[in-house]
Amino acid sequence: MYAIVESGGKQYKVTEGQVFDVDRLDVEAGGTVEFERVLLFSDGEAITTGKPTVEGAKVVAKAEGNGMGEKVRGLRYKNKTRAHTRTGGRALFTRLKVESIVAPAK
Repeated sequence: MYAIVESGGKQYKVTEGQVFDVDRLDVEAGGTVEFERVLLFSDGEAITTGKPTVEGAKVVAKAEGNGMGEKVRGLRYKNKTRAHTRTGGRALFTRLKVESIVAPAK
C-alpha cells in the first residue's frame, strides 16, 4: 500500500513505516502531521487517482525532529570586470515517519 501526498508544493510517494524529509513544518518532535492532500492511493490491487485529491484518504505521520540539509553553494562571475558573487545556504527540513495510510471510503 502506498500513497502520493503533496506538501510544500512537492509530491512524495510514501508507504507505511517510511521515514522521509519535507520542507520545514511548524511541528514539535513527537507531534503528528496529517496530510489531507492525497493525490493517488494504491492498496496493491487497485489504484485510485484524485481529481485533484482522493476524497477520504489521508496519511498520518509522526515528526521525528527538524534539521538542516547539506550546504549548497553558488557562484556568479562576470568576466573582464572581476565581479563575482558567492551565494549559498542550507535548506531546513522536518523528518517524518509514516504511521498509517487511511484508505478512502468506497
